[in-house]
This record gives sequence, C-alpha cells and structure tokens, in this order.
Amino acid sequence: MHPSRQLRAVADAGDLYQRARDVAEDHGPAVAARLLQRALRRLDLAEGPTSTENGDPEALAVRARILISLASAEAETKSLETGLAHLDAAKPVLARMPPESERGTLQSIVGLQQAVVYLRAGRLAESLSLFDEHLPKVDRDTGDDRRLLTANLLNRAYVHLLMSDPEAALGDLNRCLELAVKYGHRVLEAKARHNLGDRSQLVGDIPEALRHYEEAARIFEEVGPGSLPRLRLDQARAMLTAGLAEEAARHLNDAIPEFRRNRVFQDLAEAEVFRAAAAILDGDFALARQCATVARRLFVRRRNVPWAEVAALTRLRADALEVLESGRRPPLRLTRQLVEHAGQLAELGLRDEAAVARLVAVRLHLRRGEVSTAEELLARVPKSRQTTPVDHTMLRRLCRAELAVAQGESRVALAQARAGFTELSRVRDRMGGLDLVCGTAVHGEELGRLAVRTVLENARGHAGARRVFAWQERTRAQVYRYEPLPAIDDPVLARLITEMRHVQRMAQQNRLESKPVGAFEQRYGKLRREASRLGWYASPWGRPRPVSSPEEVAAQLGDRVMVSISAHGDRLVAVVVRDGRFRLVRMGSSVGTEEITKQLHADLNALAPDHLPAPLVSAVTASAQKRASLLDEVLMGPLADVIGDRELVIVPIGSLYALPWAALPSLRGRPLSIAPSATAWMTANQRIRTDLVLLVGGPGVPGAVGEVGTLRSVYPEAMLVDGERATSRAVLDALDGAGLAHLVAHGAHEPANALFSRLELVDGPLFAHETARLSRPPEQVVLAACELASSHIRPGEEALGFAGALLASGVRTVVGAISRVGDRAAAEAMSDLHRRLSSGISPALALAESTAVDPLRRPFLCLGAG
Repeated sequence: MHPSRQLRAVADAGDLYQRARDVAEDHGPAVAARLLQRALRRLDLAEGPTSTENGDPEALAVRARILISLASAEAETKSLETGLAHLDAAKPVLARMPPESERGTLQSIVGLQQAVVYLRAGRLAESLSLFDEHLPKVDRDTGDDRRLLTANLLNRAYVHLLMSDPEAALGDLNRCLELAVKYGHRVLEAKARHNLGDRSQLVGDIPEALRHYEEAARIFEEVGPGSLPRLRLDQARAMLTAGLAEEAARHLNDAIPEFRRNRVFQDLAEAEVFRAAAAILDGDFALARQCATVARRLFVRRRNVPWAEVAALTRLRADALEVLESGRRPPLRLTRQLVEHAGQLAELGLRDEAAVARLVAVRLHLRRGEVSTAEELLARVPKSRQTTPVDHTMLRRLCRAELAVAQGESRVALAQARAGFTELSRVRDRMGGLDLVCGTAVHGEELGRLAVRTVLENARGHAGARRVFAWQERTRAQVYRYEPLPAIDDPVLARLITEMRHVQRMAQQNRLESKPVGAFEQRYGKLRREASRLGWYASPWGRPRPVSSPEEVAAQLGDRVMVSISAHGDRLVAVVVRDGRFRLVRMGSSVGTEEITKQLHADLNALAPDHLPAPLVSAVTASAQKRASLLDEVLMGPLADVIGDRELVIVPIGSLYALPWAALPSLRGRPLSIAPSATAWMTANQRIRTDLVLLVGGPGVPGAVGEVGTLRSVYPEAMLVDGERATSRAVLDALDGAGLAHLVAHGAHEPANALFSRLELVDGPLFAHETARLSRPPEQVVLAACELASSHIRPGEEALGFAGALLASGVRTVVGAISRVGDRAAAEAMSDLHRRLSSGISPALALAESTAVDPLRRPFLCLGAG
C-alpha cells in the first residue's frame, strides 16, 4: 500500500479506537466492540496480515491499544476467554515495538486490563495481584493527566470492596478522587463518588452511600448518562438494606432494559439477582425464582462462578421462604441443597452468603422438627463481622430465637429477640430520611412476630398481659418514637420540589382543558423519585427516644382505656390497659376482619356523593350497617365487659388503620383516638398548647366545605389563608407555630410513596414530606379533604401518609377522613366539630359527637393524642 494511504489507514483506525474508548467509558461495550473490530479490519486492509512485522511503532501502538480495549469489551459482551485471547494477541505486537517507544506503558496496561477482566469474572484474588503488580509502574508515570493511574486506582478499589476490605478501598478512592478533580476527569470523578457510595454501603452507612450516589448521578447526567443504570443498581442495593423493596424494584426495572440493550451482561445479571431479592422482601416468590434463574444462566454463560452461586442461593431462599410462610413441612431435598450450597459458597470465599445458606437451612430443619441437626448446623455459622449486612445479622438472631423456642427455652428466645432489636435500633438510628427509618422495620418483622407469639403463648393474668404489651411496643411503629431534628436546607431538593409543584399544576390545568397529561405525569414521576432519594440523606430524620414502659402508659391514660391489637396466627388479640391493670382478650379472625373492613370501606366510598338516588342510599346503607355490625361483633364484642363506657385509645394492626371505628354500633358517639403505638400516643400527649388558629382554603373546593371564611364566626381571631394567598409557602409558614390548623383543599394519597401525598394549593401541591420538618408543628390539624387520613402500611405496622407524616413531625392530633366524603356531609361535620372544639372539649370527644349524627357518611378519625 502507498505510504500515504497506510498513514491514513492508521489514522482512521486511531480515530475509531478513540470513538470506541468514549463509548466504552459510558458503559456501551457492544458498540465499542463493533468500532474496535472495524478499526482492526482497517489496519489489516492497509498493512496486510504481516503488518506486525513491519515495525512501524505508531501502527503497532494503535493495534495494541485496539486489542487491549477489545479485550475488555468482548470479555463483557462475549466471554472471559475471548477477552483474554485479545490480550494474548496484543503481547507479540508489543514485543515488536522498539524499547524507546511506549512499549513499557502498554505492557503495564495489558496487565491492568487483564486485572479488570478477572475482576468482572469474579476472580478477585488474581485481579488484585495483577493490580498490585502493575499499578506501581504506572504510578511512576509523570504524564500530563495521570488518567491511567486514576482509572486503575478506581478499579482496584472496587476489588477491595468486593473482597470486603473497606479501608483499603477508601485509600484508593480518596487518591482517585483527588486526581480526578485535579485533572478535570469528570467521568472518573463521578465513578469515584459512585464507589465511595459502595464503600459506605459496605460499612452500613446507608444515608452516606445514598449521598455519594446522588452526587455521582448529577455528574453522570452531564457527562456520562450511560453509567446511570449501574448507579441505579447500586442505589437499589442500598434501598434493599433499608428495607425499601418497592423503591429498589422500580430502580431495577428502569436499569434492566438498559443493561440488556447495551449488552452489559454482568450488570444485567447482577440486577436480576437484586430484583429477585426485592421480590423476596415483597413476598413474590415466583418472580424471585424467575429473576434468579435468569441471573444464574447469564453468570454461567460468562463463567462467573461466584456470582452464579449467589444467584442459585437467591432461588433457594425464595423456595425456602415460600415453604416457611405456607406452614408446610419443608422437603428434605431443599434442606440438603442449602447445606451443600453453603459449602460451595464457603469454598469460593463467600463467607456471608455461606452463612445465609446455613441459617435458612437451620430454619427448615427446625420446621421439620430436627432440633439437634439445626443446633449443630447453627454452631457452624461464623460470627458477624463489621461488614455483615443487617438482614444477615437479624436472620442469625431469628434462628437462635427459633431454636430456643424449639428447645422450650422461651427466656433465651426473648433474649435473642431483645438483642436483635437493639442491633436493629443502632442501624435505624443511623438512617437519614423518614422512609429509611421506617423501612428498616422489615428486617425485624419475623423476629418481632416470634417474640410477641412467644409471650402470648405463655401469658397468664395481669403480668402476662403486661409482657405482651411491652413486646408490642418494642416491635411496632418505631418511626414515631423519634424526635424530629431541624431540617438542613438542601437547594437541590428545594429546586426539585418547586419543579414538582409546577409540573403538577400544569398537569391539572391540562386535565381541566381535556389536553394530554402523559408527558407531565412522566416528568412528575421522575422528579418525585429524585426528590425521594435526596430526602433519604439530606438530613437525619430524628433523635431516638426510649420506648414507653407499660407503667408510664398506664399512668398517662387516667380514666381512658387503651386497646393494643396484635395478630396471633389467624386470630386477633388485644391487650386492654385500664386503671393500671393489663388484660389479654382474644378476638375474632384477622383474615375475616380484614376482608370485611375492605368491603365496608367500599360501601362508604359508594355512599359518599351528595345526591345519590334514595333507593341506592338505602341499599348501600343497609350493606354498610350489616358489615359494621359484623365487625363490631368480632372486635368489640369480646371487649365489651373490659372497656365499659370509657374513652378509648386504639392501637391497631395494619389492616385496621382503614377501619371507620366510629361506624361500629357500640362505638357510635364514644370518644376514641387511633395511635400508631402507645409510645407515639405518649409523645403526642406531651405537646405544649398554643391558641393560634389557622384556616386554610385551597382552590376549587366546591360548596360550603370550601368556604373556610365562615369558620371566622367560630374563631374570630383566626388567621385566614385562602384564595390566591393559599400558596404552599404561605401555608407552610402559617402552619409553623399554629395551635389548630383547619385545612380545606383537594388532596391525594400516594400509596407508592406516602411522603408525597399532597394537598392541592394555588401554586401546586403541598407535600407531606414538607410538613414533616416544621420547627413548631401545630398542636391539632383538621384535614377536611377526602382520604388524607389514609396510610400506606409498611412492615412493623409503620403507617405513613399525609396524616402519618404530620404525627411523626410532632403534631399532637390529626382529624381526617379515611374514605371519600360528600361535600355537604364534610361541611356539616366540620361545622359541628369546630363548634365543639371552640368550647374547649378534646378533639376525640368533639369528633365523636360530630360523627355520631351520621357515622357512615362522616368517616372521620381522630389520630394521635385525641
């Protein structure tokens, strides 16, 4: 070939190589591999098959660099062997380069690339050895940008993380970040911050991990959007640690199609493993098996043995937990598979995973009645380390407690449960946002049920009932025992909330004008996810307070009676606290009660509109009354003699948060309040009273219910914020320090993310998230909007929603509806309520008298102190 054409071919190959590098850096190995193959063909056509013998240093260097990069791309998209073959092909090319050329540097790069290929294949010890051998060589390089050193410090740090060595990882990451910032390598800076998030996650600092991830995401959005799916995968891992299965699943569902499209099969397979883990937390064992099977097939194809065995363990866990939840006797085959698999995992150095396999097998042995075998197997599980995940730690405590129960040692079982909840509290106390504090309850859910079941089965008389009550408080609604700390202003979060308000307002306008809203809804969903992630770490939620003792609760009740409900198998049981005494009362079926509650809720929604035909009102009313009577018989019948005619404080289980208690015949007109826990009720009773009354009227609320100005006749000195003045900022400012706040606005409960339940105001929504950090929260809040007393029930009986966020932030009492309410019924109920409140009686009594007129069409509850 003519020399000028040959030079041109080498230049073209070099350009293709650089394009491939840019694509690969943004997680596009499939596209990068195609570009690199084109570059090789361009060189071959220009120089012929014996090109490496020509000795042109520039052509040889280009060919070597292409082969090195192709090794990484095709190890990812094809196989380990394909990648290593390209590295082997690069070595004779380098041998023909003159000593004074860049041969030495490229030889080090071959070693470093081989380390990366081994890293992705799970051969961590070999990878670390190669990094340790070749990094000192490139560290001696005094090039202009130190990019090679920076990138491979990052890679070695990731190996340290996978080998559970957080301190070694931190050293490499800090130096990597320093170099990346100094030389302006934005993508490498983002990747370093990403890995700092992984490192924080490894040591259990989830808020710090999420902070690093979000910092990395902001950079990736500008300069490397192809790296975002991997970042979302690691964010999902952190969410699973915090018990946020639904949020993790959404992140993974977004990332998985991107991995598949870009043919990033290692990341795709890992994402499938974590999607399976999210499904297990959510109780969807069929989906968990499907995802784990797909993951294992991908790992086997890549010959990544460690990850393939982790995927296999995930499937076995799904099988085992499904059997345990069903109550069936586990098959011996499954137990043996777990024990054998534990050995395989241990041989691969996967210490924590091997421990999980043995612990799950312990539970199966116990269910089969093989107590001595379970004890022997549990003794072989090594102690937890600093980096052992909290869910593994809690599983170990659960196994020890279940073994103690099987051996008839209930005190030992409760000691294990107590120790487990102490450990879980330490993890929870480090969490950031309210969602994270709440989500960790999932890891102690089974241990809590075991503890309550154990004390229930041994409960006798006053002392036994008192112990049950104490354990109920240890295991439920922990988020409400935190004293909220002042929020730390975050300008990014403030910007997101402002944009969410704008997008929601535009969507509402388009709906009213019958215009499309799909684009607005999609944008709103994206902004909400970003705001959620920021809220998890922007500032810590609160300072923990101790769980209230039974004696403290009994003393605070005075003449009131508390009914604290739990489920024991298919039965409901209640501890009744009255006049300093504790009594255990067994009630009806929990499953039947939940079903009838749903049906009653549907009846109340159907009955809500103001102008229903009389025959329909009669039919639905009859249905609702029948169901209310059935619930009254199951729930209140067994309690009738114990509670007398006293005012009630009810601490329900999750399914009963939506029950319109005042509609039950025996509770009609009786003052009562609903509290997430006795500790939450105690805290609410300690608030300082203030006299300022706030009346807020949002836009578009029809009828008398929207005319908040009429309440000025009841509260002449009240502050009125309505019309164009009813903006989110004005309402938030007015809420701070109010004694009683009456809020009339359209609202929406968000089950998928309860902290973004909202009130619609003039400039858009006011979110529950924003009310949760008021420095002086109102003493009482009345929500006249429909359904804003609804809650999304999470594990540990954690009830979150607009009303729940208000209670968690320090509001003493919230009055709100748990189903739809007609405008006329709402207006009349509110008028009656405030006339009574202004006379000085308690919210619980005022609401009882107001709803007694028509409890089916006035489904308001008094939440909190009452």
